[in-house]
Amino acid sequence: MDRCLVTRDLPGPALDRLRAAHQVELWAHRAPPPRAELERAVASVAGLLCTLTERVDDELLAAAPGLRAISNYAVGTDNVDVAAATARGIGVGNTPDVLTDSTADLAVALMLGIARRLTEGERLVRAGEWVTWEPDFMLGRDLYGATVGIVGFGRIGRAVARRLEGFDCRVLVAGNGDADGLATALAEADFVSLHCPLTTETRGLIGEPELRAMRPSAYLVNTARGPIVDQGALEVALREGWIAGAALDVTDPEPLPADDPLLGPPNLLVVPHVGSATHRTREAMAELAVSNLLAGLAGERMPHCVNPEIYD
Repeated sequence: MDRCLVTRDLPGPALDRLRAAHQVELWAHRAPPPRAELERAVASVAGLLCTLTERVDDELLAAAPGLRAISNYAVGTDNVDVAAATARGIGVGNTPDVLTDSTADLAVALMLGIARRLTEGERLVRAGEWVTWEPDFMLGRDLYGATVGIVGFGRIGRAVARRLEGFDCRVLVAGNGDADGLATALAEADFVSLHCPLTTETRGLIGEPELRAMRPSAYLVNTARGPIVDQGALEVALREGWIAGAALDVTDPEPLPADDPLLGPPNLLVVPHVGSATHRTREAMAELAVSNLLAGLAGERMPHCVNPEIYD
């Protein structure tokens, strides 16, 4: 029986399977474990089940000499130094596929929400500022028949495109590293939706030049990772009207401080990283994460491993 650290309580019964096989230390708090606490806790564990809020870098790995398996409760692994783990022969698992549909649903919801000014309207009603029905009151824009640029055409990007077929949208695709496709999407799209992974190449991918290249009537939607967008440039773009608005599920940092300048412009819709936040999806993610960790600790191939070369 090995010792495992789980950095957050998970929905559903998946952790019961882990407890049945191994000794589990659970950080049962809403906030992530402080760095010093995390380093202390990993010093004596063989398995780590972490979330995207924990930075699993070379320094942390060095503090965990007995670590044999890392299971990341996310599809992205930008919080884990996969190369450093691979060099130590440690498998790194993730949770792909199961969150695709939930995140795609949210991306479309954000498009509709920002274009139809749902949060603005809701605030007006609650503030008692809805006076009467008026022909030119709270005018928004249509998603139906719009041109949507999808930046990053992996599982989630393709799922968004399938949903947009029902809205009779024209879809423009920019794959990873496709500079020409990105330029076309920025210039022609009514909505630019980001679905690329966070890498060295995509960090700051959408900055001032890209925002200025968008149409003044266009919207930016980000359900990928916050650092893909230069938030300083986005705040200026929203305030000065380079674009019509933005809808974000992810920010940099997370959580976004209440006094962050980005929250000033009214043409922003922002939600707290809830792309995968449905009961079904989060429980399925937990099952995958536990299955990855159990396999890794048993010396078996993880069902979803991002560094399979460790098995060669």
